[in-house]
Amino acid sequence: MHKTKHFQKRMSQRGISRDMVDLVLSYGQPEGDKVILSRKASARLMEAARTLAKILDKGGLVVVASGEAQLTTYNYQGRGH
Repeated sequence: MHKTKHFQKRMSQRGISRDMVDLVLSYGQPEGDKVILSRKASARLMEAARTLAKILDKGGLVVVASGEAQLTTYNYQGRGH
């Protein structure tokens, strides 16, 4: 998506990074021409990030499901195991 000079100037003036903009565009709620990532939604993402960090420490996680039933779960060992 094209960034106007006005957009780039406002990012710089307001201390908003490209990564921040990307997160808002990925996880924010569209409202007309706007995409909004509220404080409350940001807090939920922060909690999800903590959970992702735990999964990363385990090396990944696998959940086996069939239809609506969750059958088992285990730490991911890689494709070769």
